[in-house]
Amino acid sequence: NMTEPQRNNPPESTPLNIRQVPASHAWAWIVSGFQLFKAYPLMWIVLFVIYLAIAVPVSLVPLLGTVFGALLAPIFAAGMMMGCLAIRRHQELEINHLFAGFKQNTGQLVAVGGLYMMALLMVSVIVVTSLDQEIVALIASGQELTPEQAGSLLKPSTFIALLLMLPVLMAYWFAPLLVRLHQLTAVDAMKVSFIAVWRNVLPVLAYILIFGVLTILAIIPLFLGLLVVVPLMITSTYTSYLDIFGIEQN
Repeated sequence: NMTEPQRNNPPESTPLNIRQVPASHAWAWIVSGFQLFKAYPLMWIVLFVIYLAIAVPVSLVPLLGTVFGALLAPIFAAGMMMGCLAIRRHQELEINHLFAGFKQNTGQLVAVGGLYMMALLMVSVIVVTSLDQEIVALIASGQELTPEQAGSLLKPSTFIALLLMLPVLMAYWFAPLLVRLHQLTAVDAMKVSFIAVWRNVLPVLAYILIFGVLTILAIIPLFLGLLVVVPLMITSTYTSYLDIFGIEQN
C-alpha cells in the first residue's frame, strides 16, 4: 500500500534514496498503476490518442522524423508523470498534463532524448560492424539473402544488440521522470536511473515479462487493448518509481 505524498513535500525536495525491492513488487506496481488509471480512464485514453496524433505524423517525416520523435518522447513522458503526481495529490488529470514537460527543464528532457538516440546509434554501428561484411554488402545492394545467410546474420547480431541495448534502456527508464520531478540534469538522471534499475533488476524483469503478456493480449482485440495497456505502462512506471525511491514513505 502506497500512501499519498504530502502536499507540502514536493518530489524535488525528497532525497533520492534507491531501495532494493523484491521481485514480487512488480505486480504491486501494476496494481497501483491501475488504480491511477482507473481514477481517470477516459482522460488517460484521450492523452494517449493525442500523443499518437502528434508522434505518428512526426515519425513519418523523412530522416528528421526519427530525430524529432526521440527528442520529444521524454518531454511527453515527463508530462504524463506529472499527471500521475496530480492524481496522487487528488487533483484532476487534464490534457495540459501531457504538455507539462514543455514548462520546466525542457532542455534537459530534450538532452535525455538526444543521449538516448546517440546511444542507440552507437549500438547500431557496433552491431553492423560486427556482421559479416559480405552479407551486409548484399543487403546494401538490395539482393535477397538465402535462409542460411539470414540465419547466420540474425542470431549473433540479435544477441549483441540486446546485450548493448540493456544498459541504454536502464539509463532511460526513469530519466524523464527524474529530470522533471527532481530537477536532475539529463546525465545525472540517466546515471541514477541505471543504478536504480540495476539494483532492482529482478522486479524490473518480472514487470517486463508481465507487460509482454498484457501487450500480446491487448493486440488481439483489434489493438484496442493498447488504449489501456500503454497508459498503464506510464502509471505503473510512476508507481515503481515511488516504491524504488521510497517516495511513498515521505
